[in-house]
Amino acid sequence: MKQYLKNIVEINDNRESRVFAYFIQALIFISIISFSYETIPDLDTSTRKILRIIEVFCVLVFSIEYLLRIYVADHKLKFVFSFYGIIDLLAILPFYLALGIDLRSLRALRFLRLFRILKLMRYNRAINHFTKAIALAKEEILLFLIVTLILIYFSAVGIYYFENEVQPENFSSIFDSLWWAIITLTTVGYGDVYPITVGGKVFTFFILMIGLGIVAIPTGIISSALTKSVDKKEDE
Repeated sequence: MKQYLKNIVEINDNRESRVFAYFIQALIFISIISFSYETIPDLDTSTRKILRIIEVFCVLVFSIEYLLRIYVADHKLKFVFSFYGIIDLLAILPFYLALGIDLRSLRALRFLRLFRILKLMRYNRAINHFTKAIALAKEEILLFLIVTLILIYFSAVGIYYFENEVQPENFSSIFDSLWWAIITLTTVGYGDVYPITVGGKVFTFFILMIGLGIVAIPTGIISSALTKSVDKKEDE
């Protein structure tokens, strides 16, 4: 019985497994649409009641699915604390928490229902390739993040010394300057804070050049890892 359920719940090349996967995916989409529809103002009572029934049904199915996945898992604790295990739990947790919490707090808990959309990752081959690519390139990505954080801090320190005296309200400290550093290195440039000194403008030019490179680097890393992931799949 356990092996039979395992063949259905886990992704396998059989009819029952495919039907189960399509059913869960359909429920995820229905749940997301229902969640979005709830935000429409002035919904009548009957509509809200229908949406509530849909929510209860989806949570019930997702809860059964979660328990079944724990039951059929070879290493139960490993699954519970795995990426997909945590996502499955977060997909149903807000509903159960809301049952015992003041309704005024329910608004914040609803946001957590968005984690249901991440459940689709389990059923999408392209996304699976992407997650494998991230795993393959995790060391390079970690190095990139560390270098980026160093550059953000360096940029904040630099612009603070250039602009603090003439713009104390915008660059009052290095912590305030971090916002400018982030939007400049990411080349967003909202324009809410900007340098007015010659030194600050020249410094900004170099930071922007570095920012253009920073935006391109992760794209290359992930593209290379995706190619390796697809090649590995084809060789199997």
